[in-house]
Amino acid sequence: MTLNIDLTTWTGAEAFRLFRSYDRPHYAVTARVDVSGLKRSGLPVFRTCLWMIGQALHAVPELRLRFRGDQVELHDRIDLSPTIATPDGFRYTYLQWHPDRAAFDADAAARIAAVRAGAPLNANTGAQDAVAYLSCLPWLDYTSLDNALPGPDDCIPRVSWGRIVSTSAGHDMAMTLQVHHALVHGQHVGQFFTAVQTGFADLAA
Repeated sequence: MTLNIDLTTWTGAEAFRLFRSYDRPHYAVTARVDVSGLKRSGLPVFRTCLWMIGQALHAVPELRLRFRGDQVELHDRIDLSPTIATPDGFRYTYLQWHPDRAAFDADAAARIAAVRAGAPLNANTGAQDAVAYLSCLPWLDYTSLDNALPGPDDCIPRVSWGRIVSTSAGHDMAMTLQVHHALVHGQHVGQFFTAVQTGFADLAA
């Protein structure tokens, strides 16, 4: 389900028009995320990270805004498209996020297994807007990250995360959110990271 945004009344219209004129309207923010609860939980790490990121994306409406031309739409639900490692490189899949973590996990496990069993690259041709791109770099504890982008009108958020490392307090990892400034501003990025951190903290409760 989508909601058309009326630019004549939308409080974000002025910033939308400003940043739509930029050649490089995207920006990325990297933060440390405490995942001590995840490490203690015994849950599947990769798929649980997917679910946590999905719940955070759904907690912030601006991360579900998309535009085509001057038409802005708010999606009530978006899919997750994670990069899946395969023996010969990587493939993409598309997962329906579900608020029930166990239900999401079962579906994600099946879809990921199917991709690893053999599938085409399955990249989004641009036809699908109600999606977010996710990728894990388990080899690196990085400090910043930037993504390849097809052009200034790509407004699909990208979330990446790195290797989990030990700390004096437990475990944490780097996570990056890359967004289009015409739709998403600093406050919304902060809300995303708060939602992610709260979700991981709840695993420790």
